[in-house]
Amino acid sequence: MTWVYDFAEGSKDQKDLLGGKGANLAEMTNLGLPVPPGFTISTETCRAYLSEGGEPEGMAEEVTDHLAALEEAMGKKLGDADDPLLVSVRSGAKFSMPGMMETVLNVGLNDTSVGGLAARSESDRFAQDSYRRLLQMFGGTVLNVDSELFSEALDEAKRAKGTDSDLDLDADDLRGVVESFKAIIKEHTGRDFPQDPREQLDLAVRAVFESWNTDRARLYRRQERIPEDLGTAVNVQAMVFGNFGMDSGSGVAFTRDPASGEQGEYGDYLQNAQGEDVVAGIRNTVSLADMAEIDRTSHDHLMDIMRRLERHYRDMCDIEFTVERGKLWMLQTRVGKRTPEAAFRIAVHMVDEGLIQMDEAVLRVTGDQLALLMFPRFDETADRVLLATGMNASPGAAVGKAVFDSDTAVEWAERGEDVILVRKETNPDDLRGMVAARGILTSRGGKTSHAAVVARGMGRTCVCGAESLDVDTKAKEFRVRNGETVREGDVISIDGTTGEVFAGAVPVADSVVVRHFEGEKLDDDLAHAVSRIMAHADGARRLRVRTNADTPDDAARARRFGAQGIGLCRTEHMFLGERRELVEKLIVAQDEEGVEAALAELLPLQRQDFTEILEAMDGLPVTIRLLDPPLHEFLPDLTELSVEVALAEERGEVDERATTLLTHVRRLHEQNPMLGLRGVRLGIQIPGLFRMQARAIAEAAADRQQVHGAPRPEIMVPLVASVRELAIVRAEIDRVIAEVQEARGMKLDIAIGTMIELPRAAFLADRIAKAADFFSFGTNDLTQMAWGFSRDDVESAFFSRYFEHGIFDVSPFESLDQLGVGGMVEMGTTKGREVKPDLKVGVCGEHGGDPLSVHFFDTVGLDYVSCSPFRVPVARLEAGRSVLERR
Repeated sequence: MTWVYDFAEGSKDQKDLLGGKGANLAEMTNLGLPVPPGFTISTETCRAYLSEGGEPEGMAEEVTDHLAALEEAMGKKLGDADDPLLVSVRSGAKFSMPGMMETVLNVGLNDTSVGGLAARSESDRFAQDSYRRLLQMFGGTVLNVDSELFSEALDEAKRAKGTDSDLDLDADDLRGVVESFKAIIKEHTGRDFPQDPREQLDLAVRAVFESWNTDRARLYRRQERIPEDLGTAVNVQAMVFGNFGMDSGSGVAFTRDPASGEQGEYGDYLQNAQGEDVVAGIRNTVSLADMAEIDRTSHDHLMDIMRRLERHYRDMCDIEFTVERGKLWMLQTRVGKRTPEAAFRIAVHMVDEGLIQMDEAVLRVTGDQLALLMFPRFDETADRVLLATGMNASPGAAVGKAVFDSDTAVEWAERGEDVILVRKETNPDDLRGMVAARGILTSRGGKTSHAAVVARGMGRTCVCGAESLDVDTKAKEFRVRNGETVREGDVISIDGTTGEVFAGAVPVADSVVVRHFEGEKLDDDLAHAVSRIMAHADGARRLRVRTNADTPDDAARARRFGAQGIGLCRTEHMFLGERRELVEKLIVAQDEEGVEAALAELLPLQRQDFTEILEAMDGLPVTIRLLDPPLHEFLPDLTELSVEVALAEERGEVDERATTLLTHVRRLHEQNPMLGLRGVRLGIQIPGLFRMQARAIAEAAADRQQVHGAPRPEIMVPLVASVRELAIVRAEIDRVIAEVQEARGMKLDIAIGTMIELPRAAFLADRIAKAADFFSFGTNDLTQMAWGFSRDDVESAFFSRYFEHGIFDVSPFESLDQLGVGGMVEMGTTKGREVKPDLKVGVCGEHGGDPLSVHFFDTVGLDYVSCSPFRVPVARLEAGRSVLERR
């Protein structure tokens, strides 16, 4: 087993082994770009380290060999007293992960070699500044000392000097900071800062490995659905210095705007700074255009490399670079994270530029990104009170209560509050709060700051670098320069598209993309980009997309959004409101005559419901599920009704209606209603109920045909576990349809099928298919039955612990459990089609709109998915992407 690789040994296609950072450093090295030399310790090494609880055999020796080669290439020894080689240590998983360990720079410096660095650089200030950076990064990242302690000590040194800028601290000031930092490390770790350069390197490497399982890393992996077993690589690279003076600097750049997708020069540059200064936002940066005024040669060289990298990768690239005394060095490149708006625009622009084909453009965007584009935006016509303007770092409209720390953000969000996390700048420790918040606002940093990069990756609205805000996290407030004070709990609104910050709650309006789907003609490049990609996805997909809709309005909207029918019309929603009384009459009826009278009152109402829905979906299939929930759901609560009757009796009053209802509520009360008298069992126990619904459907179809409509109703029987159950109910439905056909003198085409939502039904699908024209998998209930828990009870009870232990990567109600529930879907489909090769099979749970689940349903050969109207475009896009990925 090889554990360590020189940069020249890899390529961009080896991200599984070298991590994203290592693979791209190797690629740039082999392209001949100016990359400081170094080596990568592989992800396999990390997995072995975590499995064995320590370094795998042979790793230390390989690191020694590669370090010796690096020393020879640089003509220096690590930590040498006279002319030290210094290295950086960076994590680098296959996927970019903000939750991973932060970079440690200047590894190799100690009390002795700092003098050699001063002599060689001819700058004592530079050497002391480099040493304090190592102590700060190593202490916070490797030794787990609270980073705020170092920040406070540095702030104290600046206050003593009477300045706000660390650039005003001279060598003696920084020497004092170094001693303060060393004292902090000793106090909080019980040991001195390690002076042995190799020990520094080894401890930093181990810290990278162990950061794979930190809470924030695991949280981010769950958020982004990144597998737990990938591990991270470690990149050890010779240092180049952007903090030599004003002829040096560090920066981050994008080949296109990661927020909008527009072409141009986008990035941040900071003179006399090391790379972490740029993203940490400790000083405000200048633009790349300003960099050209500062150092034209380095700027032009950077622009040339950026163009070369974008052509090579055929994608927008995110680049980190350093200028050391006028010489440009490339420290990293990767395919850059971007906002949903930018993703769609860049994909279409690159097609037009001939860099990619439309197939690839569709694969460059995701359904999750499309869903984010459909969220509302602020209403520009509403009255708004502008507080400040910052960088438009990640688009969207976010309204919430201002909070100033991550713990509060999480606590308030868990109790149902919308919050905006406000910080001077964020760091990886803020990840929990960033996940919980609706949006993020910082007073420092630009489009490449930690807050901006993480927010874009997670789809959170973000405004960065609002310099007119004085954020005081200890006092839990921010003050607007020459203006008002906003305290914790005050509502603010942030616009990540414009960078504006408003007081109070600003009204929102439909997004441009939603307006496009609604059929509005818009002269908008984002709408055009979405339209082109959706058209190509529709042309590629095999899977049809229906909607779950119970009203004509929902059905009409879903059709505008591209739905090809209704996959689930829940009839129980039609018995709520004023119609509850009619259901009560049905339940309390004393004889068959009373039952028939109650059903007769319900029939015209049901017929009208179905007529309107069939009209909205004219020409498209409409799957109508017969009544599914237990009847007690239409009756008053047992406890409340018992109290009401008891109080009336205590007063000597008799409420006959309440007393009668209580008798029936007690009769129908079940310990576990989900497993009780519901679904097909209702149709067998009260056959007139399903007959009434079938008649209403058939008569509605006849009414539509009579006015030259093209109704395509499908009747779905819920909760079937036995083919005999379905056969009994189907015989009743067929009889009713025949009666309506005879009475109306017309032929009605009405398919009759069942909802597969019980494990037994999936196992016996070959038998059930004999009595069914179609199957529709109810994956919500199937998930509950397969796992043996109720969604309503368990998500808040123990799911968080299941996530912690890695039992779940994502809730099985959010994304399909492909092994368990998916296995039953695949088995049921296969068995059903063994009996009826042309059996139509779909899914009507909300998994039908989840991107990962859509790919699974397409792969196992379902005919359609059905989801809520809002998710129809997402399912359409992912169904197309599924086909293109397999190609």
